[in-house]
Amino acid sequence: MRTVRIANGQGFWGDNVDEPLRLLEGGPIDYLGMDYLAEVTLSIMMRQKLKNPAAGYATDFLDFARRALPLLVAKGVKVVTNAGGLNPRACRERVFEIARSLGLSGLKVGVVEGDDLLARLPALVAAGHELKNMDSGAPLAPLLDRVTSANAYLGARPVAEALAGGAQIVLCGRVTDTALALGPLVHEFGWAADDWDRLAAGTVAGHILECGAQSTGGNFTRFWEVPDLWNVGYPIAEVAADGSFTVTKHPGTGGLVTVDTVAEQLVYEMGDPTTYITPDVVADFTTIRLAPAGADRVAVAGVRGRPQTPFLKVSASYLDGYKAAGQVTVSGPRAVEKARLAAEIVWKRLERAGIRFPESARQVELLGAGAVLPGILTADAAEVPEVVLRLAVRDGDRARVDRFGKEIAPLVTAGPPGVTGFAGGRPKAQEVVAYWPALLAREEVESQLTVSVEEV
Repeated sequence: MRTVRIANGQGFWGDNVDEPLRLLEGGPIDYLGMDYLAEVTLSIMMRQKLKNPAAGYATDFLDFARRALPLLVAKGVKVVTNAGGLNPRACRERVFEIARSLGLSGLKVGVVEGDDLLARLPALVAAGHELKNMDSGAPLAPLLDRVTSANAYLGARPVAEALAGGAQIVLCGRVTDTALALGPLVHEFGWAADDWDRLAAGTVAGHILECGAQSTGGNFTRFWEVPDLWNVGYPIAEVAADGSFTVTKHPGTGGLVTVDTVAEQLVYEMGDPTTYITPDVVADFTTIRLAPAGADRVAVAGVRGRPQTPFLKVSASYLDGYKAAGQVTVSGPRAVEKARLAAEIVWKRLERAGIRFPESARQVELLGAGAVLPGILTADAAEVPEVVLRLAVRDGDRARVDRFGKEIAPLVTAGPPGVTGFAGGRPKAQEVVAYWPALLAREEVESQLTVSVEEV
């Protein structure tokens, strides 16, 4: 039975830059997925694009292209990635520049566009689309002038269309993480738009792959059981036309592929296990069956799906004030007591200067004394020999936040004894970018979708 081998070499922008190349070199694969976008990433890209209209994509992908294009062409491996961010066309031009510099020709690169809704927001709101926050129910209209990005999650169909057009690399913006795997499967096996069970199976394959090594031993609860985690192999799904698949990794790599490692990834960002919603299908995770299939091999089968919803999710971000954080190390006898005193000193000196942050807008953390996991320490926190004091504030006034930043360093000589480790310079105010999830009728997005394939 023919299988399609899909690997994932990036779980986020900042993941190990060598892993995509290792996947190409380590054994046979047909497709390489590369996921760069978290919810906040597009707002960062928008800042870059405002400074430089030719920016706004994941620059790490260009480094990969310089190293991997000759091998990609030689092996015929296809790449599907959301590295295009807010500017997939500009990213494609840079990829073509790299290809020409390497003496390559005939490389076809597809671009998927239509997810970026920022310029359309005023018209959409005026037309009655409230884009209510999925958590609070508040409408987006009062924040329109503060929105920095707004992107709809696209599904697998445009990815499959680009592959059908001959693209060896598909550059997308905000597609779902699962579409990086489901798109190639729809293309390879011709799964129909209403073949819900197979679409759900491909979605589950994409979900297992999407976070890279998180399904092959990375971030695994029983980490002590994972061999050679430093050399962890990234995941590969070997998928059959009926939707069943096996999760594995290249031989000779570290890490671990077991029912437990795969199951832990399955529950990541799952929500309601019976209703995992994507643009393509609603998958029922309670139907998934996992079984050992050999060393570092787990078989996945039985996935059931239901029809897609009439909406697409929109991931928007907006400016929501300013923040700053600073920290010092406090050591010696009564370290916890001294750290608490140091925090009190900062707040009182700010009040003397006419600045008071309410408790809801300030944060005090004593790292090493149970701040991250309260109650986890077995020893008396008062006897901890050293502690990191971290202070943070948030406010709508940038000047007030900057003033807070000037009170951390003085603790070294004008606070309790043992205050050291002040590093990183004086804390400065940073913009707070808040997240706004919403729903939009899918026809409003899909009517604007475009897919183009060009050749270098």
